[in-house]
Amino acid sequence: MYIPNHFKQENVEEMHSCIINNPLGILITNTKNGLIANHIPFLIDAKENKLGTLRAHISIKNELHQAIENDDDVLVIFSSGNAYISPNWYPTKWVNHKQVPTWNYIVVHARGKIKFLRNEKEIRGIVGRLTKQLEADKPNPWKMSDAPRDYLDDLLKRIVGIEIEITELIGKNKLGQDEVINDIEGAANALLSQNNSTIGNAMLSLIDENKDNQL
Repeated sequence: MYIPNHFKQENVEEMHSCIINNPLGILITNTKNGLIANHIPFLIDAKENKLGTLRAHISIKNELHQAIENDDDVLVIFSSGNAYISPNWYPTKWVNHKQVPTWNYIVVHARGKIKFLRNEKEIRGIVGRLTKQLEADKPNPWKMSDAPRDYLDDLLKRIVGIEIEITELIGKNKLGQDEVINDIEGAANALLSQNNSTIGNAMLSLIDENKDNQL
């Protein structure tokens, strides 16, 4: 991924937060039949290994667990938001007309070694922890025990667990760091007016962090 220095995210905790808050990742693998991409919700154990461990599950009918081997290199892409930026939102555009459209976004690329888990206890643990995380903000969280035991046991036989030890985390926050503060603020407020609070607020945070500097 091309990352100019001013867009580089190097804070591991913030990259972990991006994954936790946006667990649906794109798992990209290189197989003998070419590249395969799967959209999968992931758990991350941030304290395991130096950069953390990702866990998820796939259907046993998914060819992925047959197309690659344990310890093969894989890439998982996470995104916490994106937004088109119109030049008309920049105050300087109305002064010198030297602005063009762009796209802002926050992404994390996690590279690592994959391992497939077929032990029922391990798979059950992944499903249980993932369910607990995703149901945490619900008024009446669903639990695995809410489903009939035989029904759940049958479903667990139809999935394969995934474990990825992260070997590299690459973050990119493209939020207008190459623009002057007034232009960042103008674009951020335009996004907020369109209910894109994720990118809009992230851009405003740049101003708070660098209020004494011209970015």
